[in-house]
Amino acid sequence: MSTAADCLVPLFVPGDRPDRFAKAAASGADAVILDLEDAVAPGAKEMARGALRADFTALPVLVRINGIGTLWHADDMAALSGHGFAGVIVPKAEGGEGFAALCAAASLPVVALIESARGLAEARRIAATGNVVRLAFGSIDFCADLGCAHTREALLAARSELVLASRLAGLAAPIDGVTTALDDAAVIKGDARHAQELGFGAKLCIHPRQIEAIRAGFAPEAAEIAWARKVLAGGDGAVAIDGAMIDEPVRIRARAVLRRALTAAEDGATA
Repeated sequence: MSTAADCLVPLFVPGDRPDRFAKAAASGADAVILDLEDAVAPGAKEMARGALRADFTALPVLVRINGIGTLWHADDMAALSGHGFAGVIVPKAEGGEGFAALCAAASLPVVALIESARGLAEARRIAATGNVVRLAFGSIDFCADLGCAHTREALLAARSELVLASRLAGLAAPIDGVTTALDDAAVIKGDARHAQELGFGAKLCIHPRQIEAIRAGFAPEAAEIAWARKVLAGGDGAVAIDGAMIDEPVRIRARAVLRRALTAAEDGATA
């Protein structure tokens, strides 16, 4: 069973659509995010808050609340207790005293969503804050804040910083932002593979049609698996395999490939 710290494909569902909660849980995602923020209009915030529950599934259920300083933040935080949620996603995380106080008071693990230049600049402090279990990348909001394109090249530095910040703080690999394409499996898989190659461990999902492609993007290809097996069968110490020098750092990478392959096989068996 995955948790807020290790889920691979968490799926957003609007908090004001409780009729979709169980469908989201049955979609093949390994966690469900009830969204009180962007997916819910201001006039529906109270209703969405009242619909919060986690008893529709055995999967981890997280809640994305409205950000610190918004009209709805305090009520969102107060509504989280007693439901058995796996975590709270804090949007527009930028550190500071308010964020530290939230983390100290929260009864749930915190996933910090980095969505701004200031958030990225504070990412290492945010990752090291008590009760934060993972960073996530709000890439679309980040691009809006910076005025940059939502492309792999434009976001390379930001993504790399989140991976580094997570590693320095001893957190699980971060969660990549959404892909807006819903039906182009090649684009979705490519985005997931790009994130995995940079060191991300998961990707936010906005529609069930994206789940299979995201999983495929994070799973190693057959050639990678064959390479990893050959490396680990080559013995200890420094050896040459297929014209390349192999030592322990390479074997560490090979073991990671096989772990990803095992995870993908287990996910496929339970999907």
